[in-house]
Amino acid sequence: MKLDRRIVWTIVASAVLTMAVAALLVSIIERKQEARHTFFRVAEIDEDTEDPAIWGRNFPLQYDSWKRTVDMVRTRYGGSEALPRNPTAADPRERVSQEKIEEDPRLKRMWAGYPFSVDFREERGHAYMLIDQRYTRRVLEFNQPGACLNCHASTAVIYRKLGGGDIFKGFEALNRMPYAEATKYATHPVACVDCHEPQTMRLRITRPAFLEGIRALKASQGVPDYDPNRMASAQEMRTFVCAQCHVEYYFKGEEKRLVYPWSKGLRAEEMLAYYEEAAHRDWVHAETGAPVLKAQHPEFEMFSQGIHARSGVACADCHMPYKREGGMKVSDHQVRSPLLNINRACQGCHRFSEQELKDRVEEIQDRFIGARNIALDALMDLIAEIARFRAAGASDAQLAPAWQAQRHAQFFIDLVEAENSAGFHAPGEMLRVLTQALDIIRRGQVSLRELQPLRPTAASR
Repeated sequence: MKLDRRIVWTIVASAVLTMAVAALLVSIIERKQEARHTFFRVAEIDEDTEDPAIWGRNFPLQYDSWKRTVDMVRTRYGGSEALPRNPTAADPRERVSQEKIEEDPRLKRMWAGYPFSVDFREERGHAYMLIDQRYTRRVLEFNQPGACLNCHASTAVIYRKLGGGDIFKGFEALNRMPYAEATKYATHPVACVDCHEPQTMRLRITRPAFLEGIRALKASQGVPDYDPNRMASAQEMRTFVCAQCHVEYYFKGEEKRLVYPWSKGLRAEEMLAYYEEAAHRDWVHAETGAPVLKAQHPEFEMFSQGIHARSGVACADCHMPYKREGGMKVSDHQVRSPLLNINRACQGCHRFSEQELKDRVEEIQDRFIGARNIALDALMDLIAEIARFRAAGASDAQLAPAWQAQRHAQFFIDLVEAENSAGFHAPGEMLRVLTQALDIIRRGQVSLRELQPLRPTAASR
């Protein structure tokens, strides 16, 4: 007896559906198992395991993306191009990034007399942080302290070894060393052990300078004895581990202690007030004689003033966004500009096309760069005027108001220039800081015009 064709097709369809459901269930079970077992311990790691390759045996997905920080991709206002160079015994690098002070000579004049005026290149990925510091002319041609190493190498193990188990004693010892001696202790750029507790992978702070800085900041906000390793939330730690290095700082006293100037707050004028109270200067400007400040890379301070920080977004949410690998959700350790990873970095929250989001970011950055250029031009005018009056014989007392204007305005402009988001982290705050700088420059120029008897002659120009 022949089966009805419809019955045959029903049997076949049922079999196919049964197999599909079975395959789906097997896949779900496998993914749940993967999610339950986030890593397999094939290598023993502890507080002395500095080499990220050993951690990578247990965490191959994270290690694979960490290795990709060697990539050099430029966005409109950031990143770096791989420029070939001939290696030498003094500098074995085969590739470098472009020289920013050649792209914009105004920076060279702003930093006249300071090491940054001879060498300041575009930033590269974390993989290059140690080698680029070792062979910058700022280190090779100037005496620098070991404190410089704190943010350019894996130092968690170094601190413990130098301090006999006490990271603060090791931190103090490293700071005081000449850089040429300190760098001998460093073998890797920032590595897993700097941000993760080896047994649990919990995020942790290992940089004493940040522990001291955040404690001072919280104390100014009425929170005594703050310890992020005990008191910060998991989401806060996804910012704090980055803020161990991406901050403004200075070297305090003869011991060259690395200090984050946060005891009065994170805003530009609050950090400036700290430096004024401490009577700190980084150098004397070569053209004007003004005692001035060099701002560093205050991404944390500026980000903290922006809408993303106020919305609870962390640095890692955008620069190390989560991605799916099978059944696991892992953080992308490539650490790059969100503009190079818009799908994961931005579209999880912003429901617009990649092109629309890119256009919005670049519009913010265009406006910032325009304002930054106006402020830099104004600063160049002030520096030139002070230099002319100085050449004409103006005394230190007569130049003091203009010197102060240069010091304050230059710090504000340098602060947003050194911040690596080209205005994106806190657009309103960064434009406000530039506006303040323009007003300070105007008042400095007015103070010079009051020195009419000393107005420079054609000969002095």
